[in-house]
Amino acid sequence: MRHVLYFAKGIHTFSGKILYFNLIGMVLISLLESVGIFLLIPLINLTGVLAVNSSEVAAVSWIQKMFQSMPENASLLIILVCYLGLIIGQGYFQRNQTILNAKIQQRYTRHLREETYKAILQANWGFFLKTRKTDHINSLITEISRVSAGTQMFLQLISSLVFTFIQIGMAFWLSPAMTVTVIFFGVTLIAFSRKFIRKSSSIGEQTTQLSKAYLAGVTDHFNGIKEIKSNSLEDSHISWIHTIGKKLEHNIVEMIKLNTTSQFIFKVVSACLMTSFVLYSIKMFQAQPTQLMLIMVIFSRLWPRFSGLQSNLEQLGGIIPSFVQLIQLKNECLKQNEITDGDQRSIEPIRIEREIECRNVFFRYNTNQSQFTLQNINITIPSNQMTAIIGRSGAGKSTLIDLLMGLNLPEKGQVLIDGTPLTSENLLSLRHAISYVPQDPFLFNSTVKENLLLMKPDASEEELWTALRFAAAAEFVKKLPQGLHTLIGDRGIKLSGGERQRLVIARAILKKPSILVLDEATSALDTENEENIQQVIQSLKGEMTIIVIAHRLSTIRNADQVIEVEQGNIIQVGGFHEVIQKKRKATEIATNW
Repeated sequence: MRHVLYFAKGIHTFSGKILYFNLIGMVLISLLESVGIFLLIPLINLTGVLAVNSSEVAAVSWIQKMFQSMPENASLLIILVCYLGLIIGQGYFQRNQTILNAKIQQRYTRHLREETYKAILQANWGFFLKTRKTDHINSLITEISRVSAGTQMFLQLISSLVFTFIQIGMAFWLSPAMTVTVIFFGVTLIAFSRKFIRKSSSIGEQTTQLSKAYLAGVTDHFNGIKEIKSNSLEDSHISWIHTIGKKLEHNIVEMIKLNTTSQFIFKVVSACLMTSFVLYSIKMFQAQPTQLMLIMVIFSRLWPRFSGLQSNLEQLGGIIPSFVQLIQLKNECLKQNEITDGDQRSIEPIRIEREIECRNVFFRYNTNQSQFTLQNINITIPSNQMTAIIGRSGAGKSTLIDLLMGLNLPEKGQVLIDGTPLTSENLLSLRHAISYVPQDPFLFNSTVKENLLLMKPDASEEELWTALRFAAAAEFVKKLPQGLHTLIGDRGIKLSGGERQRLVIARAILKKPSILVLDEATSALDTENEENIQQVIQSLKGEMTIIVIAHRLSTIRNADQVIEVEQGNIIQVGGFHEVIQKKRKATEIATNW
């Protein structure tokens, strides 16, 4: 339960004084409900249904005496008006307390969602390499929803505790012996219910893991829907959804069985205790009607409170794994945090005057492995020139790019910007100076204009068209049904691969970066469009530093410098023709050998 207390502390810190107003409301509701007990005795006596001698119970005798001195009609009217006032007052406070609970719950849930999302985004790139993105989506959607429900249950638990303590106080005033007996059995039954709470927590943990697997699987399937349709793999994926669906169904049914079983046991025990109390009171103590009525009232008021406490604890037990999940995620994000709170818009991008340098750089993703992904990297990338990085798949090209962009920091050696080491102090300034275009272009399910404005929200329409023309995308955008305002579908599915790539390049150029990184960015373009992009890149030389990862020789023929990577090592650096000539000679030697 320490995880629940962790969030309880968070609710208290976030809500502040409003939580105390909520507590006062609970006390008032409980007091109004308790006062109604005292009005039952004179009301029953006045109706004549049952003759009640209130002197048998000293705690309520004064109420009976107060109404005996009044005319019967007046007493009945006063009692009914008081009772009506109590019901209205209780209903009014109950309504406001429910609204206040909802405000506390929803505000805290919103706060928790924003803080979790911020913590994830402020984590470094290494955090995302080690985790699965669908797990973060599951945490932000499913787990936070469950924690929201848990927050409501926690507030209900506080309400139940407040009501229970006040009801116990009132009941103890009426009949100490009876109250102590009910408390004893109630606490005993709650203690025995720990088994149900542990089982509920276990089922909750299984549900959390299944939810993560379900979301991950569905996301992967829809990301690869083209391969599924092309290769007729529908049946295997339908079989998967059937299997995991049955597991989720089984878990939910098991949770319901557990809850209903515990409630059934409570009802059986409740009925047995009630009948035992009445029988014991009549046979052993010859209880009078007033005493029997008080036994019924006290039992009917107190016992449901214990039942409610047990039910809340059991349901919280099922949600505890979600609390644990969010706590672990937050702690992990804090360990990997690379951005502190503050206005990033005030950070000025770095202007590279001379060069970016890697000096004796070593890097590996797992420090427990002996092999380095990159080793002894010593290169210089001149400013305002085009540098191409080539090599086989898995050679370490993308890892080198990640180091140059500050996504990863070297284990040994340094990355320097104009001689200044890249550290956490100037990392964001470097990122603000970079526009990155990946091999797999990412576009949001919105309009062309909204996708472009993502990079520069205050850009004018003229700037948008200028960027589109630079990226050889203006012509096809003009032909779209609504031009800039055309919806392009999920991940830009309504566009061809080449059109998506050109749109992403236009978005990168719109930022007017000092460093443009193209990671196989022209791989999806035909010869004509690639030629257009090459002309764009050529025109940008001298205005920004361009770094290109490419396999096509045509993509890098205008590069001022070519760096070849092989198995994490730099094997040659030089001009385009120099490097290509050496590669051809090496190929001829290997062939003749």
